[in-house]
Order: sequence, then structure tokens, then C-alpha cells
Amino acid sequence: MRPAYPLTLLYDAACPVCSLEMDHLRARDAAGRLAFVDIAAPGFDATAHGTTYAALDAELHGVWADGTVVKGMSTLRAAYAAVGLGWVLRPTALAPVRPVFDLAYRLFARYRRPISRAAAPLIDTVRARRTLARMARCRGGACDIAREDRS
Repeated sequence: MRPAYPLTLLYDAACPVCSLEMDHLRARDAAGRLAFVDIAAPGFDATAHGTTYAALDAELHGVWADGTVVKGMSTLRAAYAAVGLGWVLRPTALAPVRPVFDLAYRLFARYRRPISRAAAPLIDTVRARRTLARMARCRGGACDIAREDRS
């Protein structure tokens, strides 16, 4: 049985790929099942979460409401399930392929900064398109862009 929501995601907003993914999850989280904590924010204290900055920087961490900690792909699977997209990552949890996806995530996490630099033009394009799509939903001067862009 999965612990109760909310699931707090401890992520690096200074990583463009990570930040883009968290923005996507935040925008889809209509039920408020996720909370987001930027480990790169000034004054962030990893010890308040019972760990070190180096451990948090090495892979995505999630903390359930009861204090249970999940890491890496398990965190992504839980976050996607929280926003109704569990089916997208469910196949990555199947026994025969789970080790492959978990390893692929760990490799991504290790090299996320150079990956982010290489993917910067794509990330900028995706971010711009998402902003335009949100702006298109604005009606009568009222819009949810400011709310969605907050960490």
C-alpha cells in the first residue's frame, strides 16, 4: 500500500531538465497531491530532511506525508501517478525492465548538467510553447500563469 499524499519532491530547480519536469508535474497537479522543494534555493537545509545535499543532488527524492522517503525512478513513478499519468511510467516498474530503467535514471541523474546544457535550446522551446498555451487559456484578463510558475 502506498503512503498517503502529499508527496514532497526535493528537486534541483537549477537543473533545466529537472525544473522543466517539475513545472510539468506542477501544472498537472490539480488535486494538490504534490509539494515541491527546490534544493538549490538559498537557505535550503538538507539536514531538515534527514540527509545531505550531496545525496539529494545525486538523485530525485520524494518524501511521503508519513515521512517515508523514495528515490530516483520510484519518486518519478509516484509523482506521475499523483497527477494521473501513472500509466506512462508503469511499464518501467515491471520486473524484467525495472533495473534497466532505474540504471538509466541514475545515469541521467549523474550527467544531468551536461545533458541540460546540450538540451537548452529544446528546453527553451518547450517552455515557450507551454507559456503560450497557458496564455491562450487566459480569458478576460484573468490567467493562471503566475500561480503555475511559482515553486
